[in-house]
This record gives sequence, C-alpha cells and structure tokens, in this order.
Amino acid sequence: MADTKSTHSEDSHTRQVTNFPEVNGKIIESVELSADRNYYGITFRFQDKTALTFIIEPCLFTFPVLADWTNGEEKTLKKYKPIRSKVPRT
Repeated sequence: MADTKSTHSEDSHTRQVTNFPEVNGKIIESVELSADRNYYGITFRFQDKTALTFIIEPCLFTFPVLADWTNGEEKTLKKYKPIRSKVPRT
C-alpha cells in the first residue's frame, strides 16, 4: 500500500509525498505515457513483469483575486476560495 505524508516547503505550501514501498528495488524495463482523449496515464513496467500505473484525471483549478489597479500597480482587495473543476470518480 502507498504511504502518504504531507511536508511543508520553504514557501509554506503543503505538498503531498507518496511512497510506493512495494516497488522498492525493482528494475524498470520501460516507461509508457498514454495521452488519449479518454485516458491519461504513466506506466512503469518492471523486469519482473509487474507494473505501476498512475491514471491522471485532467482538471482545472482557478484562484480568483479581486484587485485594484487605480495607481497602475496591483493591490489585492480580496482572495476568494479556489474553484476546482468537477472530475467524475471511477
């Protein structure tokens, strides 16, 4: 099972780090990138005929900001909650 943990980078954003201990020490035979209209994924194929695939769901994030440009420079008036596109779960 994948191990997931959060860490803090210097800019104070949280990033998620996931480890896959089941593949430690395996030798990669090939890497495949699939970019199809209905399927995006990256597959790591190992010499022992196993594979680890990352299925990617494209989505959109937007970070709305209201700003005043009266004096020619941006002055942030309000930052809104991020908006994420809806991605169907499989």
